[in-house]
Amino acid sequence: MKPLVPFVSQSTSGDRLAWEKVLPEALSGIAEIRPFADLTDDQRRAATVAIVANPDPAEVAALPNLAWVQSLWAGVERLTAELPEDGPLIVRLTDPKMAETMSEAVLAWTLYLHRDMPRYMAQQRRKIWHEHDHRAAAERTVGILGLGNLGSASAQRLRANGFNVLGWSRSEKALDGIRCLHGPDGLKTVLSQSDITVLLMPLTGETRGMIGAAELQACKQDACLINFARGPILDTRALIEALDHGPLAHAVLDVFEKEPLPASDPLWEHEKVTVLPHVSSPTTRSTASKIVAGNIARYFSSGEIPPSVDRKRGY
Repeated sequence: MKPLVPFVSQSTSGDRLAWEKVLPEALSGIAEIRPFADLTDDQRRAATVAIVANPDPAEVAALPNLAWVQSLWAGVERLTAELPEDGPLIVRLTDPKMAETMSEAVLAWTLYLHRDMPRYMAQQRRKIWHEHDHRAAAERTVGILGLGNLGSASAQRLRANGFNVLGWSRSEKALDGIRCLHGPDGLKTVLSQSDITVLLMPLTGETRGMIGAAELQACKQDACLINFARGPILDTRALIEALDHGPLAHAVLDVFEKEPLPASDPLWEHEKVTVLPHVSSPTTRSTASKIVAGNIARYFSSGEIPPSVDRKRGY
């Protein structure tokens, strides 16, 4: 009999049903995938690994003998915050396809800002025909805050497309062809020198609220900001102040404190904000399910658990 692996999710019904179709196909011959709601009490007690996507922590806690959980998302801040420290190990999704997708989005929206798209769109609404001076990519500095898999891939893709790239991380890091800085002083340098700053750091206790009024006021005059990280990293009130009174010229926001973004939120109507519905790097189910299947197959054959999240660091 194949071992049983619970699938625990509070995702939208469409997303959940899609996973409930692709996961059993990927794990065929390895394990039986069963939604949490369909488990008997004995099956809940027997489970030692679960696959999770935006799970209800109470449901995870109702699986008392879990050794680890496999997240279908790269971001695991909700799991680290809501699961007990002595709970199961948390394994985040590490999918090269996700880094490719994110770096594509970073390049696309950097080009959107680099080629003055917001300004030309505003001119179109006002029926204004006016050409602005063009700057070459090599004359534009893009700062990447967060140099994990997604940030590193994005930095390299921008460099390959001719941009001058600065990178920042909490601790020292090196990337070929990219000037990398770290720590508080390094952050100030990147902010002060970047024409476009891209947030790609994980949400942790240290990064929550990290980009506030002081950091935004340290940016270059007419700089732009892209947040593809997590909403709580950025102080929204300070952002609006920096857009209204300087130094920021525009912000592209894909993540927010509350999602979906409420219809009453002023960001929807702000002329210097582009709102996206958390689409910068969606999980690719076909590749992610194969990675998850490989992790679970190795676990059942040898007891090997993939590298897990450092609960203190949050990633």
